[in-house]
Amino acid sequence: MDISTQQTAPPPPPTPLPSPAEQKRAARGATRPGDRIFLGLSRGSGIFVLVLMAAIAAFLTYRTVIALSENEANFFTSFDWSPTGNPPEFGIAVLVYGTVVSSVIAMIIAVPVSVGIALFITHYAPRRLSGSIGYVIDLLAAVPSIVYGLWGALVLMPHLDGLYGWLNDYLGWTGVFSWNGGVARSLFTVGILLALMILPIITSVSREVFRQAPQMHQEAALALGATRWEVIRMSVIPFGRSGVISASMLGLGRALGETMAVAMVLSPVFDINASLLDPGGGTFAQNIASKFNEANPLGRDALIASGLVLFVITLLVNGGARLIIARRKEYSGANA
Repeated sequence: MDISTQQTAPPPPPTPLPSPAEQKRAARGATRPGDRIFLGLSRGSGIFVLVLMAAIAAFLTYRTVIALSENEANFFTSFDWSPTGNPPEFGIAVLVYGTVVSSVIAMIIAVPVSVGIALFITHYAPRRLSGSIGYVIDLLAAVPSIVYGLWGALVLMPHLDGLYGWLNDYLGWTGVFSWNGGVARSLFTVGILLALMILPIITSVSREVFRQAPQMHQEAALALGATRWEVIRMSVIPFGRSGVISASMLGLGRALGETMAVAMVLSPVFDINASLLDPGGGTFAQNIASKFNEANPLGRDALIASGLVLFVITLLVNGGARLIIARRKEYSGANA
């Protein structure tokens, strides 16, 4: 057959390009009904959370405005809390001091211990022992706050006399650790109890961050003759620094908002003492829990106003933790 007489098949028609709307739906993964339903549900859930947070903030702000309109004292600097007085006077100076001091004490105690436990689990302990310790640490996070409060009131406080006496003998000259021999219902005791409560959070997050440290960096350091501690100091800790900071801030958020455990340990004296070992002080959450039931309408508005301050502080702390986590995207897949 002559090649010139063969008929060639016509070329296939060009495939039409998708419209911009179709391209956008394909990029979002919403080309099928199931994808569109899931996209709508997930988007609605995110919007619902934002609306819920906005509603809480609006409610707190509205009741705060009512309370401040009746307050005769400076809300931020007053040491009094008597919304039922004539005239009503209340302020959050004592609450800010107690919340910040007890949280700082908890962080000073909990962060080094948590980092040490996380390093021991990931780099020193045998596999069986590390698994058991990790399980116990995770189990501590599930213990209810009321149980910590009962343990603190019945076990911790009676056994702090020796520590308080030692601090008074050697550091009492500073005035911060002077002790007159009273019951250990102080901000220092609260700080110790809060440290035990936030220790599982900081340990769990730090442990996972340390496990993702690049294995090749550690092996290279060992090949160059570095000791295990030098490997941790030069390779593991620098990699996990941001993770430890974010874990600490998450633990701080828990310490700031703790209620029942603090209420069962802290003295109800609404005052600021120079010594951390003297009874007295107060925190936002403890003050709300202990005075809400007996408060009149103005008193409840005053407590809600203090809750708004705690709400803002907690949002700032957790937002800062999220920003720090977002800066270190290389946590995932570090060993790949």
